[in-house]
Parts: sequence; C-alpha cells; structure tokens
Amino acid sequence: MDSRLYLVVGARPDLADLLEAAIRGGVDLVQIREKSLRDRELLETLAVARDVTARFGVPLVVNDRPDLAVLAGADFVHVGQDDLPVDDARSFGVPVGLSTHSTTQIDQATSDYLGVGPVFATPTKPGDVPVGLELVEYAARHATRPWFAIGGIDEENVASVVAAGATRLAVVRAIADASDPERASRALRSALGQAP
Repeated sequence: MDSRLYLVVGARPDLADLLEAAIRGGVDLVQIREKSLRDRELLETLAVARDVTARFGVPLVVNDRPDLAVLAGADFVHVGQDDLPVDDARSFGVPVGLSTHSTTQIDQATSDYLGVGPVFATPTKPGDVPVGLELVEYAARHATRPWFAIGGIDEENVASVVAAGATRLAVVRAIADASDPERASRALRSALGQAP
C-alpha cells in the first residue's frame, strides 16, 4: 500500500468539495465513516465519495460495511475489534483494514492494513483510552503490514508521531474541521515527508 495520508470523514453537504481540497493537499486514502444514516442514504454518500476519489485515483474505504463497500465499488472496508471479523469481511471480496489498540492486536492481525491508536485523546472516539506514542513505536518495530497512526493527530503533535516511527497517518478533525482543508492536508503531508 502506497497511501500515506488517510482522511476519515462522515456524510456532510460539502463532502465533494472537502474531498477534492484534501486530495489536492495530499490525502491519498479516504474512508467514509457514517453510523447514523440508513443504507440508502449511506450509499448515496458513498457514490459522491466514489465519484471524487475515482477522478483523482484515490482508494475509497467504507467503515464497517463490506456489503456496501462492494455495492459502492470501494477499494477497502475497515472494521474495528468488535465488528465483523476480518476473514468474514474479506469473504465479500474486498481487502480489509483493522483498528488495533494493543501490541497483541497488532501481532495477531491478519488484515491488509492496520489503524494504530487512538494515539491521543479524540472526541470522535470519546470512550477510547489513548494508546500513546509507545504503541506507535511498537508498530514501527513489529507490524508486518502497512499501518496508520490515528487518533487526535494534528499539525501541533504530528512531529512527535512521526518521530515515534509513523510513516502513515489517518486523521479526522485535523482536515475535516479545518478552515482550509487543502492547506491542512499539505501541512500533514509535509510532516510525513520527513519520515523514512
């Protein structure tokens, strides 16, 4: 997997504009994570995202729903530890990403890529205890598949995440809530440019 800057975003009226700006700034993997929509509405959102990502040649990820990932023509599905098991998700014929929160989960993962976090506290996952930079360092030394550091990462702390060994980042608010998503993406991508 060549992708290095991963944007996770939900449905929003300006989704197409946000994705275009973020991709221009350096985002090269997009996940739609939306738990509140009915399937029909989610498929409509995925169609918007697929249109933009296909035009730019950027892979699209669907959170939790391999069935809708297939219908939307997405490139990956992403699951959590309490969601559909990786092998079952993969049976839909789509590659699978997996969220990991411990050294054991990293070691035992059979997914195509990993999310490692949440590195820092984040309001998008209010009940999750941050894993800190120690798990990033562990992943850098031991992960056997591509992985993305995720969770509360922004322009102010990204240097510490890269210094801990991350060469790929996944973010939500740092880009989705930015007044200038293209500039925010470019700044994060530039920070990653220092990574080996």
